[in-house]
Amino acid sequence: MMSAMLDEPVGAAQPDAGQPRAEEPRAEEPRADQSGATPLPTGEAESDAVLARRAQMLATEHWGLLAARSTAQSEVLTRITIFLTLVSAGLVTIGILGQASRYAGWFSPAMLAILGFVALIGAMTQQRVLLVSEEDLMYVLGMNRLRGGYVDLDPQVGQYFLASSADDQAGASVTYSFLRARSQASHLLGSSMVLILVVNACVYGLLAGAFVVSLGAAPGWAIAAGALVGAAWMVVWMRIGYTHYRAAIRAHTPRRSSGSTAWAP
Repeated sequence: MMSAMLDEPVGAAQPDAGQPRAEEPRAEEPRADQSGATPLPTGEAESDAVLARRAQMLATEHWGLLAARSTAQSEVLTRITIFLTLVSAGLVTIGILGQASRYAGWFSPAMLAILGFVALIGAMTQQRVLLVSEEDLMYVLGMNRLRGGYVDLDPQVGQYFLASSADDQAGASVTYSFLRARSQASHLLGSSMVLILVVNACVYGLLAGAFVVSLGAAPGWAIAAGALVGAAWMVVWMRIGYTHYRAAIRAHTPRRSSGSTAWAP
């Protein structure tokens, strides 16, 4: 008993049973500010969690753009198919009506009505194809920007991307063809917009020629009127498409430039 008392350090404070023990200080938890947003945590482990959350949000947005682009392409291809079917059916109907009426009497009004209906559907299809072309460029630029976000999160993944991570005009050209550089002429001539443009020019040329023939003019005048209207249709819609494309490019502000790695426009 005496030895235990001697071994105890002199001046050591004895705990008092009546007094509460002092609580150990705890790390402060992040508090929400006045706007209700909680500050992001700090530290290596918390940073990994934040990066993972950002990657998940970028991937979700990426899948959303892919789905929207696929839906738009499917919808416009369906419209193109319907329009081409109407053109074929309209021409066959005109031929049958011509044989039934011997191309006299009520044949001219019926022919003009059929061609007018097909021309109206063609103009509506042309407008939709033009809008979908602009939307497709919008989706490509958006996915390029998200791809650049992946590169910002992990710069090492950039070497595995064939599509561009730059959301500018040159980056969009790389994404459309990342194996080789395509000329603007080949891209334009192979587009659905030019296909519908040529078909509509023929339809409106036929409508103009049929109208001239119904007025009693010579076939030469009908051919000239049809060629003039078809050419005018081509020029006007090519100008409209180019104007919309340049306006979309000017309205877009890229966050990442292609630099010297992109194909030359």
